[in-house]
Amino acid sequence: MAKTALVILADGFEEIEAVTPIDILRRAGVQVTVAGLDKDVVTGSNGIRVQADLVLDRYEGLPDAVVLPGGAQGASNLSNSLHVKNLLTRMRNADRLIAAICAAPALVLARNGFLDGKTATCYPGYEKNFAASITFSADRVVSDGQLLTSRGPGTALEFSLELVRRLAGSATADAILLKTLAKV
Repeated sequence: MAKTALVILADGFEEIEAVTPIDILRRAGVQVTVAGLDKDVVTGSNGIRVQADLVLDRYEGLPDAVVLPGGAQGASNLSNSLHVKNLLTRMRNADRLIAAICAAPALVLARNGFLDGKTATCYPGYEKNFAASITFSADRVVSDGQLLTSRGPGTALEFSLELVRRLAGSATADAILLKTLAKV
């Protein structure tokens, strides 16, 4: 059975950090569902509108991975959502993969206690939002147990390939990387 990923978009999301994982995961054969936080057409930080597959409260089940794009406003909107917090708690309790990039590690995960005792990264400067119990790493992509974090738009491809490694294996991630580079 194919692995599943849920990418949650809120108004103000960073487009590169959303579309890159969606694309790369789908290339890997992961069943990706794009959920709008509270509506089905979501506007990114650069004004690009994305049609979500559904509104988050209509998503049923528990995916193998949840992906939280950054963008300061988008991440803040995700952080303020009780539905997102409950989903992340269920993901953590089920030992499922939680992945966040850019502002989302700091504004969503750290603010809500999901990074306590973990090592993580985020967009430069946002580590000031990390509690003392969180070890900050300046690495481009950081994996700590079932948590995956990354720095920002410039690391979106690496972040996405690490998601593929975790969900579909290294061989699949390597093959996608080779095909992607061959198109340049």
